[in-house]
Amino acid sequence: MNSYQIAKNAAEIALSKKANDVVLMDLRKVSSMADYFLICSGDVDLHVKAIVDEIKSQLRDRKVKPWHVEGYQNLSWVLMDYVDVVVHVFRPEMREFYNLEKLWGDAPVQNFADGEAESVPSS
Repeated sequence: MNSYQIAKNAAEIALSKKANDVVLMDLRKVSSMADYFLICSGDVDLHVKAIVDEIKSQLRDRKVKPWHVEGYQNLSWVLMDYVDVVVHVFRPEMREFYNLEKLWGDAPVQNFADGEAESVPSS
């Protein structure tokens, strides 16, 4: 599975758990840190936990495991590092505070809603 497929799968899994504002940022021409950032929000701690647990479980079932996970104890911002894909699951106030979308504003963005992507930057 390539990095875009991992990111797209993670976005679809997040949506299946009713994640809010699911955004995929294509960093390939902006940074060597990762190919993609997936950013989404959960309403409360338990919602963030449900999103993170489901992404981790379903990707593991597809033989994709995170290299590192941070923030799981606090559940206000959980970062799941899949090396070429970094998944950020935020509480809304933390997402607004850190504003990764603005910080990485030069990156092409793909918004997901109801399981469909508005644009697909797969190449």
